[in-house]
Amino acid sequence: MQKGTICIVEDEEDIRDILSIQLQREGYSTIAAASGEEGVRLIREKKPQLILLDLMLPGMDGLDVCRTLRQDKEIKDTPIIMVTARGEEADIITGLEMGADDYITKPFSPRVVISRIKSVLRRGSRSSTDATGLLTYGPIVIDLPRHLVHLSGESVDLTATEYKLLAFLCGRPGWVFTRQQIVDSVRGEDYAVTERSVDVQVVGLRKKLGEAAEFIETVRGVGYRARELT
Repeated sequence: MQKGTICIVEDEEDIRDILSIQLQREGYSTIAAASGEEGVRLIREKKPQLILLDLMLPGMDGLDVCRTLRQDKEIKDTPIIMVTARGEEADIITGLEMGADDYITKPFSPRVVISRIKSVLRRGSRSSTDATGLLTYGPIVIDLPRHLVHLSGESVDLTATEYKLLAFLCGRPGWVFTRQQIVDSVRGEDYAVTERSVDVQVVGLRKKLGEAAEFIETVRGVGYRARELT
């Protein structure tokens, strides 16, 4: 059964072919581009379910492609996984802040790529918000209209910032967010804060969550995420 279309934007033919074969074996259809410009054109035309995007492309590089796609209202929400040989923290953070949903560093196993694709495509399916505004994430229930949090039925007393941080992460399980992205979402883009401030908020939140603290994961060198539930 066809699972959807994946667009591979990669200038190395061997990698394009390997990824295409593996994805097709998993039931996905694939389209491929060897340059950033070709990738943007193909994505706008075919509107795939997900994009595998190499950063180091001839001409228009992967970051420019990502920026362009995120500014196109028809395809701005299409998931993007960066595939990069540049594994430095700065490159990964830049890609995520540009709008990528995940990243994979080269060299990689095709099985890992398949796993990450499945993970990105099912994100959000393990948390839900009902008609009354209750966001449920595992044992955590967040009452969005009343700004209340319950853990396994018991009330949890959070500060306003801790509450916003928890709601932000739990509403997007599995997504990795940089500290700056968290700051922009929780306190607004004009709020002056250091990375250390975000770390302090996470420490305080974890203490109050007790055994459920494990649901808030640290992504070393990048930021934080709410663990994807299985």
